[in-house]
Amino acid sequence: ALRDSGMEVIYTGIRQSPQMIVQAASQEDVDVIGMSILSGAHLEILPEIMTLIQEQGMDDVIVVVGGIIPEVDRQPLKDLGIAEVFGPGAPTGSIVDYIQESMSARSKP
Repeated sequence: ALRDSGMEVIYTGIRQSPQMIVQAASQEDVDVIGMSILSGAHLEILPEIMTLIQEQGMDDVIVVVGGIIPEVDRQPLKDLGIAEVFGPGAPTGSIVDYIQESMSARSKP
């Protein structure tokens, strides 16, 4: 869906460490990092990713996550700087729209 919408997608594979994710994002100079987390480890992985992003000076990168993430965990993730959390069954069109709108809003002066 993202590629079909004209976005360049860099897929790094499953079971990547936070360091590997941020390193790939830095090397590819990405605008958005999107992750699918189905393991339930979102409260361990995402804080580390957000810390690494800040340490790399990548504060302008939009971070979105999807997967099996309990409603109670969504606000704490947003408080970390996660831009949006998409649950199971989220329409891919809504994810594409969110990313496009976020990119458009970011590029306005």
